[in-house]
Amino acid sequence: MPTTPDAAAPRHDEVDRIVAGWRAVRDDLDVAPLAVFSRISRLSRYLEVARRGAFADAGLEGWEFDMLSALRRSGDDALSPGALMHETLVTSGTMTTRIDKLVARGLVSKNRSPHDGRAVEVRLRADGVARIDAAMEKLLEAEQELLEPLAPDGRSALADTLRSLLLTFEVDDPPQR
Repeated sequence: MPTTPDAAAPRHDEVDRIVAGWRAVRDDLDVAPLAVFSRISRLSRYLEVARRGAFADAGLEGWEFDMLSALRRSGDDALSPGALMHETLVTSGTMTTRIDKLVARGLVSKNRSPHDGRAVEVRLRADGVARIDAAMEKLLEAEQELLEPLAPDGRSALADTLRSLLLTFEVDDPPQR
């Protein structure tokens, strides 16, 4: 859980110390990127712990959350394997294995599309809906806690800045898992 820093205390974090250390031993390097990406990396660790906890409370692993979440957001809780690949950024072989595991757990069903007999639909089952909804509620509680030190306008500004940076990467080359 984050703590709100004392206004009278010096405002330095571990990344400030890392950057200062590198500047002291290699003043020829521009270490400014460390000030951004080391903080993102460290915050990512806190987020990962919060995510694992939220998912575990709902009996899910991270990849299961990603799959069920994509289905839940789809509106009618059904997607093709191809659409799921696009949503979760995994390869077709990985997708097939993941769908089969979720079917075996009773969280999704996989059937021929009633609209096109050649196509397959993956659809959430009742237990899948219950688990993804529970996980999402826990995740949002945890993420709200992580953002507690920021005022609403600071949260909005941070989201806008991160979106601007992320868009430069996502346009041409989405990451594959």
